[in-house]
Amino acid sequence: MLFSVLMSLYAKERPDFLRQSLDSIFSQTIAPTEVVIVEDGPLTTDLYSVLDEFELNHAEIKRVALKENGGLGNALNEGLKYCSHEIVARMDTDDIALPNRFESQIDIFNTYPDVQVVSCWIDEFEGNPMNIVSTRKIPEFPFEIYKYGKKRCPINHPASVFRKSAILFAGGYRHFPLFEDYYLWVRLLLNGAKFYNIQESLLLFRSSSDVFKRRGGLKHALEEVKFQNHIRAIGYINMLQMVVNITIRFTTRIVPNSLRGFIYKKLLR
Repeated sequence: MLFSVLMSLYAKERPDFLRQSLDSIFSQTIAPTEVVIVEDGPLTTDLYSVLDEFELNHAEIKRVALKENGGLGNALNEGLKYCSHEIVARMDTDDIALPNRFESQIDIFNTYPDVQVVSCWIDEFEGNPMNIVSTRKIPEFPFEIYKYGKKRCPINHPASVFRKSAILFAGGYRHFPLFEDYYLWVRLLLNGAKFYNIQESLLLFRSSSDVFKRRGGLKHALEEVKFQNHIRAIGYINMLQMVVNITIRFTTRIVPNSLRGFIYKKLLR
């Protein structure tokens, strides 16, 4: 089965992280037909050098340059336009795909033609990829995923593979700060899309204390309230579930960073 890989790159990414990510893509047991890399605004000289090097050695790379940084959702929408194949695999530019990631996920599409989205567990690491600090596990089957999504994001977005037509039918990524991927999955679920999550970690997700710091603060807490109210309004959750979600997640957003990290790793996994 032919498939595309979709990535978004911005100026603050580290060149060595980008190199590790691309190396992992081109070391897969089955290779993508194309790798679409959206340059989300001007990049650094070092990042351009890494891209030029890989482009020279891998004809599969297709670069899409945006004049200004417009955020992840906007970049992915643009990138989707350049993906030639129905099956699209997401990949972040600082993560590392395990060698059998694509083969395992593509096999699900071959086996179950009615599935629109496939993800998997992810191992989060800090510093050295061998230093696994937590695993984000998500449920396997469609009915479990639908239920789980009422409380937290049911898909590990950096490890997702999907049918391009299903994403476009749902309206693509829409502007909703912090929740663009979660909002996409909710709309797909409400459309009746079938999801499947492989019960195995197939991706190493780069984490740090800064990750939890970026998830905190009053601004993010208020965005949480806005999002929960919206998915209630469109019929995915009821009022009681919204209140429970806001109580838990608003509190998590405003507690100290160290405590927030503990909550995410131990309680929201």
